[in-house]
Amino acid sequence: MDISVAIVEDNNDIRNALEQIIEMAPGYKLAGSCVNGEEAVIHIPLLKPQVVLMDINLGGISGIEVVKILKEEQPDILFMMCTVYEDDEQIFEALNAGASGYILKKTSPDKMLDAIKELYEGGAPMSSQIARKVVATFQNKTASAVSVDSLDVLSKREKEILESLAKGLLYKEIADLLFISPQTVRKHVYHIYEKLHVGNRIEAVNKFFGR
Repeated sequence: MDISVAIVEDNNDIRNALEQIIEMAPGYKLAGSCVNGEEAVIHIPLLKPQVVLMDINLGGISGIEVVKILKEEQPDILFMMCTVYEDDEQIFEALNAGASGYILKKTSPDKMLDAIKELYEGGAPMSSQIARKVVATFQNKTASAVSVDSLDVLSKREKEILESLAKGLLYKEIADLLFISPQTVRKHVYHIYEKLHVGNRIEAVNKFFGR
């Protein structure tokens, strides 16, 4: 089944480029596009996409506010912030609002499609730049990393995968790094979330650094 994607972007050129990426990619379909936050609040619930690529700095209602509003009404819709900015404060505002992923607009089409797929399959994709900032913030806010005892529930392989998740690697990249299949990575990630009692990558990395 194709992954249904909606786009919220106020820049015409960027919106058109994103639409073409989705429309031309097998396994994906464009549910529709919105040019501002006000339009998104009305139309996204009607379009019923599985994933929304959300610009963060929209004129009027911001992308973060749109996510807050829509996540309450449509909790099953997955939101990925798509922006040119790497501002730490905006990252956490977006994640706290209910976004499940965060990616830069300069990301290549292939990696963007991989990120959408990973988000759809239960992951929390972030660009490597963003992941480094998130990890750095976690490290700065805790005096020391979580004790070794707390991670004893994880196998050696699971610890390797958790470290790779913290670096912002996609499942496919982790699979290539560890010489295993993406399906095996997904299985390990599921067990990591289960053992650490978390629901996504952000919570897993957060717990890894003792918060």
